[in-house]
Amino acid sequence: MTRLYAATGDGIARLDEANDTWSVELSLVGTGAHCLAVDPHDPDTVYAGLRAGGVRRTDDGGRSWVDSPLPEAAVFSLAVSAADGCVYVGTEPSRLFRSDDRGESWRELDGLLALPSRPTWSFPPRPWTSHVRWIAPSPHDGDLILVGIELGGLMRSTDAGATWQDHRPGAQRDVHSLAWHPRARGRAYEAGGGGAAFSQDAGETWQPADEGRDRDYTWSVAADPDDPDIWYVSASTGPFAAHGGRDPQARIFRRRRDEPWRTLGGGLPEPLPAMPYALVAADGRLFAGLADGQIWESDDRGDGWSACTLEGDAITALHALVPASGN
Repeated sequence: MTRLYAATGDGIARLDEANDTWSVELSLVGTGAHCLAVDPHDPDTVYAGLRAGGVRRTDDGGRSWVDSPLPEAAVFSLAVSAADGCVYVGTEPSRLFRSDDRGESWRELDGLLALPSRPTWSFPPRPWTSHVRWIAPSPHDGDLILVGIELGGLMRSTDAGATWQDHRPGAQRDVHSLAWHPRARGRAYEAGGGGAAFSQDAGETWQPADEGRDRDYTWSVAADPDDPDIWYVSASTGPFAAHGGRDPQARIFRRRRDEPWRTLGGGLPEPLPAMPYALVAADGRLFAGLADGQIWESDDRGDGWSACTLEGDAITALHALVPASGN
């Protein structure tokens, strides 16, 4: 059996697979849950970020939830470190918090706000503010953390968040998502508003990677667990197409080593009916979660796709898709 969790923008969906069908069970309905993180060592422990209600935690796979009081209510990002189990939360306005006790208490990593670039951080739809869009703790080093500010830059800490390096050379400033390779130390990947980039030195420096794509508004990124030179992004022509609720003008792309990006699509609807908000590579499979709640799957690195059969509670929107630990 395989398990996925999804944030719908309204609640959390647990999806369990059996006999080529996914059973869907919703929880936290009506809370505005739009981001989540799963404990890499326990598939039943999940943290949900609410747009206006802080953080909730479940220890039983979503059957019951408890509040994890946080000083800021508007949560935009969550992560659990595979290296040391620490939980990280990012908010709007841009603040970063860490918990060493599974969300029972939180400590602000306020060194992030001491960066010289901070006065320039601004999210275009709400230019008076910004938010921590993505948090990526290294799975190999508990002291190494990457953080993306939308819109502000890609920041890096090598001392568990006590101090920070400002925006890293070569990276996109409009950070949408970040990923580490689970096995290849030092390999990291970024999808941003102006293109994609990768790092081979643990996020110290970045190399743009855009050749072969006909659209540069990249949103989700995933790395092939078995080959650090293969990675995926979803992309659109711009924010209005991607998030406007009509034709997203979106594609899913794959990059192999130094080759140009290749458009993927065998079996996918053409055009895609909604933006691929989430890409997940796990267990030799690639999943694409679309904004309208559809989930598609490929078992050949994106060359061919089929729609996942979902039964039970309906998923009508999707903001994030995360595999349960152990997949």
